Amino acid sequence: MDDLFPPFAPDANEPRPRRFKPVPFRMIAPNMITLMALCLGLTAIRLAFEGKFEPAVIAIVAAAFLDGIDGRVARMLKGTSRFGAELDSLADFVNFGCAPALILYGFALKELRSVGWIVALIFAIAMALRLARFNAMLDDPSRPAWKKDFFVGMPAPAGALTAMLPLYLHFLGLPMERWAAPVVLGYMLCIALLVVSTVPTFSGKTMGKRVPRDWVLPIFLVVVAAFGLFISFPFEAMVAMALGYLITLPIGAAQYRRRAKAEAKGAAPVAILEEPAGPAEAVPNRGVDI
Repeated sequence: MDDLFPPFAPDANEPRPRRFKPVPFRMIAPNMITLMALCLGLTAIRLAFEGKFEPAVIAIVAAAFLDGIDGRVARMLKGTSRFGAELDSLADFVNFGCAPALILYGFALKELRSVGWIVALIFAIAMALRLARFNAMLDDPSRPAWKKDFFVGMPAPAGALTAMLPLYLHFLGLPMERWAAPVVLGYMLCIALLVVSTVPTFSGKTMGKRVPRDWVLPIFLVVVAAFGLFISFPFEAMVAMALGYLITLPIGAAQYRRRAKAEAKGAAPVAILEEPAGPAEAVPNRGVDI
């Protein structure tokens, strides 16, 4: 019977369990901001189910603000990581794909039943595809540096905030009659197509790295005025921002084409100089390549 239950004796030569190094707080802080944004997106979905569309929209706007600062905080603290990048993409899909789609479905698209739900699905899936393409393009080493000034397609936060334009107008007193549901459906479908399109849009990532000294005080005044207007007239400001962003789309595309043509003209002479000169024996005194 003793052979059936031998005593347990750990091997003295067995390696010690691996001890993980403590994680510095600078690596955790950006992820905490991302998780706060994710909580806001999930809360917006709950508020939409309860019919509280105003606070739901405010939650999405706050999530977009946190999404705009988490990456900058990570770079400032030197706390960027692959984990943080993946977490940010998953949070963006919930906050700017699922949440706006469900909010707009509960607001207007449910009147169209299955057709409205299909468009809500298209919007959410378009946002997922856009985020997947963005992550894939980050690993492209051949992408020119100037293209960092542009996104390919409408970015996720801008797509979500622009898609909720009908809600802003409703909060300002625009009546939503039975004709409104098809209009919201068509508008939301257009935004979904812009999200997955290849239309170049301004990114703003390289803005603000160096500010001329003469502009510092005027920028402070503009920021304070904009903040005051947003606090006093939030939905009027959101309407102005959404319409202003839509107006800048053709401007960004034209600027991208202009810079692409300039790059092509600058690369043409280089391509001519880099053409092979023929076989090595046709080049006299070739010497040794260094």
